[in-house]
Amino acid sequence: MNENGKAIQSYILFEIAGNRYGLRSNEVQHMEMVDQITPVPNAVPFVDGVAFSRGQVVPVINMRARFGLPRAVHSLRSRLVVVKVGERIAALLVDGAREFLQIPEDAIQPPHEGLAGLSGKWLSGIATLKDQLILLLSLPAILNIDSSPELLEQGKTR
Repeated sequence: MNENGKAIQSYILFEIAGNRYGLRSNEVQHMEMVDQITPVPNAVPFVDGVAFSRGQVVPVINMRARFGLPRAVHSLRSRLVVVKVGERIAALLVDGAREFLQIPEDAIQPPHEGLAGLSGKWLSGIATLKDQLILLLSLPAILNIDSSPELLEQGKTR
């Protein structure tokens, strides 16, 4: 809570294709620059491969591909956001990530019911701060391979 008695949550903000997204800071283990990603045969289309991060080998989820957007060449701004849900650890490849922000709960709205389908499941809320929108992601949904459009279209599940 802040000094006005309003509940606040901490988020790590990042960019994908010019849009701002956020994850709860307690879901993020750390961020690092993109070094080497080793491709893995027969991985789902949005998994670029694996990377070595602080003593662990973690799968790398290309967030552009996860959202059905064209892939981009990695730049100096590209980051791996290493996340953990339960025992599941992964690195999210994003276009840029450097901001930590506290967002009051009253600035967060639930996803609109018009956002049906997979895109709505990936959102936990939409924050409005001043003149900007931040899409808050549901990490369990992002890491759920069964919610991949590519796999659903092919009738495959894991």
